[in-house]
Amino acid sequence: MTAGKAAVKVVRLGRISYLSALKVQQQHIKQHLESCSTSPNTLLLCEHEPVYTIGIRQAPYPPEEEQRLKALGADFFRTSRGGLITFHGPGQLVCYPVLNLGCFRKSVRWYVCELERTVIKMCSKFGIEASTSPDTGVWVGNHKICAIGIHCGRYITSHGLALNCNTDMSWFDNIVPCGIVGKGVTSLSRELGRDVPTEEAIPKLLEAFTEQFNCTLTYN
Repeated sequence: MTAGKAAVKVVRLGRISYLSALKVQQQHIKQHLESCSTSPNTLLLCEHEPVYTIGIRQAPYPPEEEQRLKALGADFFRTSRGGLITFHGPGQLVCYPVLNLGCFRKSVRWYVCELERTVIKMCSKFGIEASTSPDTGVWVGNHKICAIGIHCGRYITSHGLALNCNTDMSWFDNIVPCGIVGKGVTSLSRELGRDVPTEEAIPKLLEAFTEQFNCTLTYN
């Protein structure tokens, strides 16, 4: 490891249910809280089976709305992350950083901004001009390409970002993504006019992450 740089371990979970990934996150969080000096900072990379999730910043979804979404063939979870409702599914690269911000900078606001800048930098590597807006996440014009929703307790982060690569975008038609009316969603494939699988996006995302967070990646 380069002197002065934090090490971050990359763990690829593959296609995994939302609940299973949540349990993996909780295991890593527990390790940090029990032994913060020796637990590795970790990036969990995965794709989910179809699932709608809601964050903490909204009135609870009524049971009939939850049942409507489940009837479409997706799971439904109420989570501890920030943000409103969104969709995760195949063709979407989900990245859950479980980091001790004490190894970087003890600022949640800084951390969210760095995640946004990471995705913007990754998009630029594809030749896509992306930006932030007063609404969270990363945007290409008025279309969100990457949703960001995090949780941070005792400066240990969880949840993270969801980048649309070659996602079936019709899943988003059943909701108001992130609760933002009048704006849409997009993907790397849609912006580039060709199929961009998650495997193609992973190296560029990791490269951007190391540059933005000034860290060294390790692989298990």
